Amino acid sequence: MSATLFANARILDGRVDGGIEGHVLVEDGRIKEVSDKPISATAARQVDLAGRTLMPGLIDAHVHVISTTVNFGLNALLPDAVIAFRSSRIMNAMLMRGFTTIRDLGGATQGLRMAWEEGGFDGPRMVLCGKAISSTGGHSDGRGRFDGRDMSYLESRLGCLGRIADGVDAVRRACREEIKAGADYIKIMANGGVASPTDPIAFLGYSMDEMCAAVEEAAMAQTYVAAHLYTDEAISRAVDAGVRSLEHCNLIEEATARKAAKAGAIACPTLVTYEALKNEGASFGLGAESVAKIDTVRLAGLASLEKMQRAGLTMAYGSDLLAEMHRHQSDEFVIRGRVLPAMEVIRSTTVHAAKLLRMEGQIGTVEPGAFGDLVVVEGDPLKDLSLLTGQGRHLSAIMQGGRFIKDALAA
Repeated sequence: MSATLFANARILDGRVDGGIEGHVLVEDGRIKEVSDKPISATAARQVDLAGRTLMPGLIDAHVHVISTTVNFGLNALLPDAVIAFRSSRIMNAMLMRGFTTIRDLGGATQGLRMAWEEGGFDGPRMVLCGKAISSTGGHSDGRGRFDGRDMSYLESRLGCLGRIADGVDAVRRACREEIKAGADYIKIMANGGVASPTDPIAFLGYSMDEMCAAVEEAAMAQTYVAAHLYTDEAISRAVDAGVRSLEHCNLIEEATARKAAKAGAIACPTLVTYEALKNEGASFGLGAESVAKIDTVRLAGLASLEKMQRAGLTMAYGSDLLAEMHRHQSDEFVIRGRVLPAMEVIRSTTVHAAKLLRMEGQIGTVEPGAFGDLVVVEGDPLKDLSLLTGQGRHLSAIMQGGRFIKDALAA
């Protein structure tokens, strides 16, 4: 693999407010050297960035790459081959927006990751939970009120976001099976959701014993639990159970945010999905029962960011988009920028997300030893976060593992 030397860059990875000026050498797929002085590398391709912004590859810590329709039940019935090809296109588009790493929160399998590792398609590297684990009628249950089919048929399909487990023993078994199948962490549905048909937002999906069982199983496998959550009550219960990754958190109160921060939890808000669902969900087939639930969480989103920021709760970047709405993935930057400092928004997709994924020093940073995952931004995202939107049009280069995925740089 050839070497690349980025000279005269403005390096922005969230570790230093405002970034630093420097030079970066990428060799053999990783960052070999970072210096504030010129680097000698005669064998490397040399690119003078002339003050343009060099960032780590972006990280989206909450995606569903197998979501090709907004209807969970219909998506699960599509042939696996169709889902796989659609998912590869979804992931390729994510990569072209600059997201070189993603964390899938339910549905993607080890098989999809193997296909990426074997070079079957260009997409972000994946951190997976396998199938999300839900109680009957919870957020992974796409069956309507009058659908009495056994979920076991759907759970085996690539297009199914989750699986059902009721009771402590069933939760333990589900966790063990997902870990056996290659899951990097466990995802549970601990609250009602928008896109599922039979669970009100305030629905508490799991008992304390069931959540504690999931946390214990994850801990025995040296990993953690992420939980789908909206209400303050659900978040507080999850923190008490030892859940580390708090997804969404739209209805959190500041006291609970402080409690979560003290416990070492990390939040992953996903505001863009509610904007997209409000504007486009019905036109793409989202059921009326789901449309009616959107504003309950959408309208509280920006206030939740301010509460978590004041409480000192670390926040990672997430989008959580479905189907045709994946194209709005980068708009989360601008939405968060309405109430948060741009530097904090940058940290959410770099150092904070890397910490959540337990990949500090590997991704989300521009330092020796990290993967050669880098993006070149034409301009300063700290002054204009919209430079990270527009389907990557402001990114003149995207590099993953030392290989250029996009290269519009002058020689």
